[in-house]
Amino acid sequence: MSPGDGNDDDLYGGTGQTRTRLPEGGPGDGYGDGRRPARSSSRSLITVVGVVVLLIAAIAFANRGDESSSGSGDGKKPGASATAPTGTKAVASGFAHDKQGAQSAAANYAVALVSADILKPDRRTEIVRQLFVADKVAGLEAKFDKAYSTDFLSRLGLDTNGNAPAGQTYVSRTVPVGTKTTAYSDGTATAEVWCTGAFGTAGESTKNPVTNDWFTMTLKLRWTDGDWKVESFSQKDGPSPVNGDNKISSADEIAKAVEQYGGFTYAR
Repeated sequence: MSPGDGNDDDLYGGTGQTRTRLPEGGPGDGYGDGRRPARSSSRSLITVVGVVVLLIAAIAFANRGDESSSGSGDGKKPGASATAPTGTKAVASGFAHDKQGAQSAAANYAVALVSADILKPDRRTEIVRQLFVADKVAGLEAKFDKAYSTDFLSRLGLDTNGNAPAGQTYVSRTVPVGTKTTAYSDGTATAEVWCTGAFGTAGESTKNPVTNDWFTMTLKLRWTDGDWKVESFSQKDGPSPVNGDNKISSADEIAKAVEQYGGFTYAR
């Protein structure tokens, strides 16, 4: 999702992929008994690539547009909001006005931008208004709404409110693995967030099983009203480690894990 951030082929794999992150335009890696080989089969790989392409396309579309970045004044930093492991608050605030604060903001925002909530119209509006600089909000709300259309959601097996069918659980959990700043000034910063996560739908009849993914998000931030806010963002695949020979869990185990383990919203 990034307007004019350089090489779009690098950011979106040349396919217009998008992350909220579902494993691919169709189904991703399937569940099954036994252990998955260290390398996926060609069929599984094609399936996973499909879902990732679909989601990255929506984010790329939503983030397309004007991308001028200008520094804002200093302003007082609001007190940091409390965050709970339940994920009740999708995004933290009150980040320090330095490189580490920019990295922390980027890590939190990456989690929110690639969450299941971004597919829910009401929550999406709240997230966009909290994350982005004020002059980008109106345009991005319209672009996100168009990107995550009813047709798009139906292809993911979700209803118009972004919910999975009864008996299934839609999963989009992003985990920041590391961050770095590639540019920094008093009013602007560019931070990269290396992420992994679990994406897909857990359920016995799902066509889009939960799979793992690795990607890097680049967020251009602006210091405004005493906090770091997003100017624009983009993403690219990897770096990805070799797949481990892990025993694949059942759809029920994945769904229960999502319910029992709250997602984190604050990092670094």
